[in-house]
Amino acid sequence: MNIEHQEQIQKVLIALKGMTVKNFFFVGCGGSKAALGPGDYFVDREVGLPSKVYTSNEFIHLSPKTLDENSVVITRSHSGTTPETVEATKFARSKGALTIAISMDMASPLCQEAEYVIHYNYKDGSDASDGDTGMYWALIFNIINTLSPNEKFDRVLSQLSNLEKLLDVNKKSTYDTAYDFGKRNKREKLIYTMASGAYFDQAYSFTSCLLMEMLWIHSNAIHSGEYFHGPFEMTDYDVPFLMIVGEGASRPLDERALNFAQKFSDKVEVVDVQSLDYLNMDADLREYFGPAIIGAVLRQYADGLAEHTGHPLSVRRYMWKMDY
Repeated sequence: MNIEHQEQIQKVLIALKGMTVKNFFFVGCGGSKAALGPGDYFVDREVGLPSKVYTSNEFIHLSPKTLDENSVVITRSHSGTTPETVEATKFARSKGALTIAISMDMASPLCQEAEYVIHYNYKDGSDASDGDTGMYWALIFNIINTLSPNEKFDRVLSQLSNLEKLLDVNKKSTYDTAYDFGKRNKREKLIYTMASGAYFDQAYSFTSCLLMEMLWIHSNAIHSGEYFHGPFEMTDYDVPFLMIVGEGASRPLDERALNFAQKFSDKVEVVDVQSLDYLNMDADLREYFGPAIIGAVLRQYADGLAEHTGHPLSVRRYMWKMDY
């Protein structure tokens, strides 16, 4: 993280210290909304203030009654041009909320509307620790440590410099498995994904953005805790599932769902977060880094499907091709 990025985060932290923070809103669309999810999860759990993720247009039309000058609103758009998110940022600011925009383009409409900006260098090929994941983790855990100081979060922040290495090591170790998954599932028209806790948003992103948007494969993101309340009736020997078994408090939910699915389906692919390589990281910090690593790992599963189906991830029917 360079000096510019450190200064951007420090400005946010100074602003937070100068206000009475009562709640958080995380607002975005699609993959950007999903990427915000772990922040909501950890802020809610570690700080103890109300927090919620909204899709941008719903945030505007619902106009939450608790949105005011004591609110922190974090919005995100990769390009910074998503119209709904730009308007959501403008709306939040009109209500007096502290607004933080995350984007790769400082000159974008989103960044122009926000009071504070967190910029990442994905566009120019910077490494992961200086990219979107590293910047977001730095923002979130600096906020958490400012509002609820703990030596554990000091250690999280000190370990962020290892994030690039963590991603690289785990992408290499799961590459063959991911591409084998693509080979075995290249003719599947439907693949369910399942997860819980801080990992559910990764399942949602994999489902909506990679399988449905980019690969045109039918899917649904199933919360492991909700699996037994309807979705498990779809389980059969030839129904494929990709199951993220997480690290942390919600792991028992994943294990229960996995045990059932494996009894009745012959096509359950397991991505076990505990099997990832954390490079001797302290055990009590692993759950904070798992969601970041799993995002990079799941992208390889999509790459494997793209390779074996012959369907490039860049192909679209409607997106960017018409007004909608």
